[in-house]
Amino acid sequence: MANQFLTANVIAKAAVKILDNELVAASKVFRGYENEFGSTVNGYEKGSSVTIKKPPQFVVRDGDVAAPQDITEGTTSVTVDKKKGIDLKITSTDRTLSIGELSERVIKPAMITLANQVDQDVMSLYSSVPSWVGTPGTTMGSYAGFLRGTTRLNNGSVPKDSRFCMLSPDDESGLAAAQSTFYNDKLVADAYRDGAVGRIAQVDTYMSQNVPVHVTGTRSNGTVAGANQGVTYTQVLANGVAVKDFGGQILNMAGLGAAGTLAKGDVFTIAGVFAVNHVTKQVLPYLRQFTVLNAAVADGSGAAAVNIAPAIIATGAFATVSAVPANGAVVSWVGAANTPYVQNIMAHKSAFALTCVPLVKPDGAVSCERESYKGLSVRLIPYYDGTNDVSNWRLDILYGVKAVDPRLATRING
Repeated sequence: MANQFLTANVIAKAAVKILDNELVAASKVFRGYENEFGSTVNGYEKGSSVTIKKPPQFVVRDGDVAAPQDITEGTTSVTVDKKKGIDLKITSTDRTLSIGELSERVIKPAMITLANQVDQDVMSLYSSVPSWVGTPGTTMGSYAGFLRGTTRLNNGSVPKDSRFCMLSPDDESGLAAAQSTFYNDKLVADAYRDGAVGRIAQVDTYMSQNVPVHVTGTRSNGTVAGANQGVTYTQVLANGVAVKDFGGQILNMAGLGAAGTLAKGDVFTIAGVFAVNHVTKQVLPYLRQFTVLNAAVADGSGAAAVNIAPAIIATGAFATVSAVPANGAVVSWVGAANTPYVQNIMAHKSAFALTCVPLVKPDGAVSCERESYKGLSVRLIPYYDGTNDVSNWRLDILYGVKAVDPRLATRING
């Protein structure tokens, strides 16, 4: 009986299902924006994007007199700008195997590598999150430490459903040791198999080796350089796509040290500027934290114009702070200068988005196959290298990641 060769279609179907199974962080974030791209027969090119409206916010009226409010909708864009792939040499002998054998020997190892890359890209969104609780550099070692994250989310009126947490291997083991008096088979079974630590305090908690490490800039504590640096939400929208996505602004600072560097993702507070609940607008008992959206270098006198988020909005439905900072208000950085810190993340799924769309089928490709599964899409193209007399198979995915609403997340250390 003649050998039955596995087709590109069969291999692609197996690949996309294995990819979905191997995702950890990427499996917990919002995945619904694929539908916003509409439909196209031939697929999408790298760089395609869609604009998504963000909901308006309102303040509550007190008394009988009506006070109509403008309906102001923000926008953000999701761009599929990450094209990643794995290139394989699948021989004729390999193609005579069962799909189960080929998956175990070839496809699964390839998809594990690709899934780790997608997870890394999702976790890289930490730099857009201003909130950072716990002590930087301290390993998670207690249930109380873990609850700092849930408390921060609760203070921000973050919904309790669909929360997740990604811990580094050291933080996961530290938390597990602290919970050793409790029986939790998740710490043994699922953590070993796919990184699932279990559900803790209504948070689905996972271990991931893709939790990033942030290296802070060389900056020193400085001051706000200039008064009246607050903005309105309408002004933020008018500032352009570069800042409106995150509700950010440019803040002038001084005293950062000559040529002091500010790393993207550095977090700081401003004296006298307290956080407010983004729903109730109630002033909270801790300073508002801000994140640096773009790396910057101070001039010779230690001054810099820094792109930060959130925007400093002191009044109205979109208020983020209790007050606009005074000229000369002290800027204090979270963590020591020029130091690496693990960036564990606790968030609601709507804080981040992963969008994966079908890639175009090139006109010149023979036997190009494209398979979709649970919002993921994989394209597989076999091609022959006549120069070296080798049959190659290229597997590609096209996707984008986005911090859609960083208010729904916090960084967390022990």
